Amino acid sequence: MHFTKWQGCGNDFILIDCRERELEDYAAFAQKVCDRHYGIGGDGVLVILPSTQADFRMRIFNTDGSEAEMCGNGIRCFARYLYETGATEKEEFTVQTGAGVLVPRIIKENGEVTGVRVDMGEPVLEGDKIPVTGFGMDRAVNAPLEVEGKTYRMTCVSMGNPHSVIFVDDAEAFPVEQLGTHFEHSPRFPRKTNTEFVEVKDRGHVRMRVWERGAAVTLACGTGACATGVAGVLTGRTDREVDVQLDGGMLHIAWDEATNHVFMTGPAELVFSGEIEE
Repeated sequence: MHFTKWQGCGNDFILIDCRERELEDYAAFAQKVCDRHYGIGGDGVLVILPSTQADFRMRIFNTDGSEAEMCGNGIRCFARYLYETGATEKEEFTVQTGAGVLVPRIIKENGEVTGVRVDMGEPVLEGDKIPVTGFGMDRAVNAPLEVEGKTYRMTCVSMGNPHSVIFVDDAEAFPVEQLGTHFEHSPRFPRKTNTEFVEVKDRGHVRMRVWERGAAVTLACGTGACATGVAGVLTGRTDREVDVQLDGGMLHIAWDEATNHVFMTGPAELVFSGEIEE
């Protein structure tokens, strides 16, 4: 089977085209090939499929085999692959995901692709829809969350997948590796959660580190950056446009007041391609 390896801000993916023939077990495949010692290595597997609702369909599987609804860095890589390989000549097209139909747009300068901008749709802010327990249809903004005997303040947002944004004084010093799993598996999150630990530098610039549900610490999370941009506005910490500095690079997030849509702009780069036995 042919594959390509992509990365967006260091968040890396194995991409396979299954429009002609699907695999029997995507979960097992993802667990095998994402292993960084015995496989190709990656934060997840992106699967290209045909769609009756959009131009293409994207499924994403985490390293533990679980399926995610969406992946912001992944959809940029997915979109650039389709454009660069000639699967589409459109510079803006539609992709069906577990979070609905999203619209990536190829960014070009002097004829060269420099990145991808994605209309990520509207953020979901009602507690039961994220989901986070205890809020009903109200918002969870600066709400208390107890983890390992300490109370933190969380702002919860779904960008098609659940996020809890925790603002901290020093993102670099925060023990993400030790505490991340306890946030993910908190009983407050029925479907577990991605958690962003965010230090505000100024109203247009934040530093974010992330613990991803089903993948642990990663260098970047696109939907997490979007959730961070929304949380910054909801808590009065940032403006509606913000640069989010991740471990693996920078994403620009804009929460448009007129449409309520969140737009994410960032890189997507091919790493290598090859063949793997199924």
